[in-house]
Amino acid sequence: MLGSRYLNLFCLAGAALAAVLAVLLMCGESLGLARASASPGYAVRLFDDSRVHHIDIRIEDWAEFVSSAPAEEYVSCTVEIDGEEFRQVGLRAKGNNSLHLTEEYGLSRYSLKLEFDHFASGGNYYGLDKFSLDSSFQDNSYLKTYLTYEMMDFMEVPAPLCSYVWVTVNGEDWGLFLAIEEPEEAFARRNFGPEYGQLYKPDYRSLQDENADVALRYLDSDPESYPGIFENAKFKPSEADQRRLVEALRVLSTGENLETAVNVDEVLRYFPVQVFVMNWDSYLGYTGHNYFLYEEDGILSILPWDYNLAYGTYALGMTNPIRDPNVLINYPINTPAEGEVMLNRPLYHNLMKNSGYFARYHAYFDYFLREYFESGRFETVLRQTQRMIAPYVQKDPTAFCSYADHELAVDTLLRVCLLRAESVRGQLDGRFPATLRGQQETPGAGVDASSVRLEDLGDFDDLRSAKSRQDAALAAVSAR
Repeated sequence: MLGSRYLNLFCLAGAALAAVLAVLLMCGESLGLARASASPGYAVRLFDDSRVHHIDIRIEDWAEFVSSAPAEEYVSCTVEIDGEEFRQVGLRAKGNNSLHLTEEYGLSRYSLKLEFDHFASGGNYYGLDKFSLDSSFQDNSYLKTYLTYEMMDFMEVPAPLCSYVWVTVNGEDWGLFLAIEEPEEAFARRNFGPEYGQLYKPDYRSLQDENADVALRYLDSDPESYPGIFENAKFKPSEADQRRLVEALRVLSTGENLETAVNVDEVLRYFPVQVFVMNWDSYLGYTGHNYFLYEEDGILSILPWDYNLAYGTYALGMTNPIRDPNVLINYPINTPAEGEVMLNRPLYHNLMKNSGYFARYHAYFDYFLREYFESGRFETVLRQTQRMIAPYVQKDPTAFCSYADHELAVDTLLRVCLLRAESVRGQLDGRFPATLRGQQETPGAGVDASSVRLEDLGDFDDLRSAKSRQDAALAAVSAR
């Protein structure tokens, strides 16, 4: 039996160890220790982006699923991910324009959504509740979404994890897709810890409506005035949650004391990437959507989403619409939307009216150019990823383009980004106009992008030519 003297020593040692553990739990992040939730199991498995993964979808009647895909209704399937089997996984098609156009052109390569807990309560993939499989619709490079999330991550903006996967259906080849972590519970835990806040995906009901709430404009104090936000909540918001968000919008509308309502530094790191990639199917575009809104303790953050139509390949609501690469690649970084749109986007406009925030926005843009593009990092990432996926693109039976068109698209994307970086550098240095008015007053100023064909990144002609390939792939799966 231990003597009382030794017992007391053991008790003191235990108490000291408990105190140290408590300090580490409370202060671990400030000491450089990662939260357990910051490194979930799925992050180092499916979302290891150094290799192409394999997903086999097992479903009884794939042809029936494809024909019913536009309804976006979940069906149950078995999914094998890198050799591990998961049963009763919810599967449905996803998308907006991409889904409708895939149906309209009689195609079968839909983007997909897989939800582990839709049919099986508590179902998950190493902590992941849901992910999507992006089809690279109108993206012959297969790179636009992947590279944009990589840029956001470089700027330390919370972005979905993603990786390339070779998808088979009942063992038959279906194609190369991009797996993307869906921003829901697992995403929130990974980025914001176990006591995460509220997450929304604001969206319009009709483009003909004003959609002021989706633009994050303050209307009044009634939460029912903001259906585009609260009807698209990822977690059911309480009345207190709703009041906090509405109050944050009110403060944002005043343009004063913005740091009490907005995660200003995060927003100022988000916008350089968002503006750089020329994505007008976004908060800065006519639609005003395709972003996630995160609220915690009354502070708002904007998070990235959906980039297959970025890099100047989407111009809904813009004049005529604009197709001239000289206009698009030189688009101004200080007024990155037309006047009426700009005035109705307070999360950008009201921050940029503050001279200190405006200067910080420019400083972050300078850092982004210097460390990501001018350092050579961008071209290295692009070419390494191109080499990794090349064998899979070559054999992709449902590809929207030929392999030669893919190679052309990759080279085009590289040229577009390097020219865009050159243009933005000139705007930051004052050599090129950085506003729409300035560009109107000095036509022709900027980089010469006339040799670029943005259509080479992906266009409607590719959809027409893809039908025979996709029909053959669908028949091969159905014949098994």
